[in-house]
Amino acid sequence: DLYALDLEDGTPADQRPAARDTLAASVALARGDRSCRIFVRINPVGTADFGPDLDAALDCGADGIILAKTDCAEDLAQIPTRLPLIAGIESIAGVINARQIARASGVVAIFFGAEDYCAEMGGRRTAAGLEVLYARSEVVLAAKAARITAIDQVVVDFRDDERFLADAAQARDLGYGGKMCIHPQQVALAHQSFSPTVAEREQAQALVEAYEAAQARGQATIDFHGRMVDGPLYKTALAVLAAASESD
Repeated sequence: DLYALDLEDGTPADQRPAARDTLAASVALARGDRSCRIFVRINPVGTADFGPDLDAALDCGADGIILAKTDCAEDLAQIPTRLPLIAGIESIAGVINARQIARASGVVAIFFGAEDYCAEMGGRRTAAGLEVLYARSEVVLAAKAARITAIDQVVVDFRDDERFLADAAQARDLGYGGKMCIHPQQVALAHQSFSPTVAEREQAQALVEAYEAAQARGQATIDFHGRMVDGPLYKTALAVLAAASESD
């Protein structure tokens, strides 16, 4: 898990100076005696708060920086640090430039911000999410091409567990590795969504064993419970087992 202290939309503009002044204390409080990563989300390049936010984020003991509304790779070049960076793809320009952003120096993950993107597009948010499917797919594709983590959009209806689980399942199907949470009660749901179930683990283990046995016999494909399995599905099963090991 990664905890984000939000100086952008989560902090009213008139309270940001005070938030910056207490940022180091907030980082220490959030960390406590836990071994967890604390990142600070700063305002976008070109805003009045970007410079002060960046200075505070670099001096507070955080483990990394999240740049909100990253429009291009050049935005990230304005952050002079060796700390890990997470770029927020939350605009039309960000989606268009997602592949360059994902490959920018220091970037370890990118996330898709559906609400800001959809507002700029003039679209309407729906439970099905078709209005953001293209952009959501572009972001995860950019992350995979750059071999970094893709983090999925928030679900603003934080009391609707079914909505969160359905949205997270779609994200996992698309290839996302995690999901942003805007409320503590969503964290357990995210863990549930992105951790392989017992049945998925057992099926993956059985597939791996059957495929490796077939490989030893010189076979390139196998019939696994009525499904043709070859190299790509074997790799998928290995990924499931790796994810299961990480979640234990």
